[in-house]
Amino acid sequence: MASNAPHLTARPGHPLRGIVRAPGDKSISHRSMILGAMATGVTEVDGLLEGDDVLATARAAEAFGATVETLGGGRWRITGRGGFQTPAGVIDCGNAGTGVRLLMGAAAGYPISATFDGDGSLRSRPMGRVTDHLTRMGARFAWSGKPGLLPATLTGGTLHAIDHVQTVASAQVKSAILLAGLNADGVTSVTEPEKSRDHTERMLRAFGATVDVEDDAEGWVIRLKGGQPLTGTTVSVPGDPSSAAFPLAAGLIVPGSEVTVEAVMLNPLRTGLFDTWVEMGADLTIANRRLSGGEEVGDITARHSALKGVIVPESRAASMIDEYPILAATAAFATGRTVMRGVGEMRVKESDRIRLMVDGLRACGVAVEEEPEGFIVAGGPVPGGATVHTAHDHRIAMSHLVLGLAAANPVTVDEPDMIATSFPGFVEMMQGLGGDVG
Repeated sequence: MASNAPHLTARPGHPLRGIVRAPGDKSISHRSMILGAMATGVTEVDGLLEGDDVLATARAAEAFGATVETLGGGRWRITGRGGFQTPAGVIDCGNAGTGVRLLMGAAAGYPISATFDGDGSLRSRPMGRVTDHLTRMGARFAWSGKPGLLPATLTGGTLHAIDHVQTVASAQVKSAILLAGLNADGVTSVTEPEKSRDHTERMLRAFGATVDVEDDAEGWVIRLKGGQPLTGTTVSVPGDPSSAAFPLAAGLIVPGSEVTVEAVMLNPLRTGLFDTWVEMGADLTIANRRLSGGEEVGDITARHSALKGVIVPESRAASMIDEYPILAATAAFATGRTVMRGVGEMRVKESDRIRLMVDGLRACGVAVEEEPEGFIVAGGPVPGGATVHTAHDHRIAMSHLVLGLAAANPVTVDEPDMIATSFPGFVEMMQGLGGDVG
């Protein structure tokens, strides 16, 4: 979807039915571009998510010296030259928080200088959670405005390994450190008390690096020796579970619905939302499990269900941090309270997602309690009939549009153009399933 309309509205109506395919996984799409640019030789990618965020990372890969070609139909070719070169201009990452943080980590390992910037939303998001650790490794950052916020100029090279212990599970922080560690002197380690998504470790191995993962008393320890070369490879991008969540959620809450999303990634570090829905009583089935690009995938079917509120384990947050907005939207239709705690990370995403979900749900007549590190949704009839402010956040927009398909009255969101950052074709997909969105 690339709508320039100032608003988008979802209206309750007919059941949703059909079989669709999820867009390519955003996390793997970003990493395939970055690792392909760092590698020597050709990387062929199939199923790339061609959303705005990933396209910004593709332009950055090209600016750092790789040849990046689109072959059509989600197929791309990246020809890397074994490292990054100093770009001719500013690296504009648009709205891509994952893209900029991982690119900073990758670029820090090379003796180059690069200035990173983004749109208004990205400029407001904290970069220190990554750059502080890269500085410990020897990189230098010059901030044009407030320290810790873009724009920033990185000077890289001559890095040394560090041992980092995560206090909050974050795949972005871990990945930036590991990508920098690839060109650092010594062995870089990251210890995680709670596992975050492991796509970087898996993909580094696919590009020829050795990555050791050990389970010890402190958690999971990932070790990477510096100086390892990467070699171009073939990447098949599975369907994104974060995107599949939206049509599946609609299937659960719109009466009479049955929706199947094919080829969804089932990496156990990404399926926390599905596990939570099942605990809530969702009629959710998975068929045709198979391997694609080193990841297990399957076809997920969601049928309208009588949901009940649950307490979501805090330990699950790392596996579903991006899915709490759509979980909150489905919890609005459950019987009882759904308690979501230990999710303070939501406040430093594209927006303060806790605050925006609380405000949006309340505007739609849902009872919500806000806490510093979480929120509680009391389910019941959802009146709807509101216009929701999204702060240019695609997941906030899509979550409330899904809610509007099952509410008593239509729900409108502002700034819908940002949906294209992660889910191009979202509106068309929902319309194809029978949803009244437009």
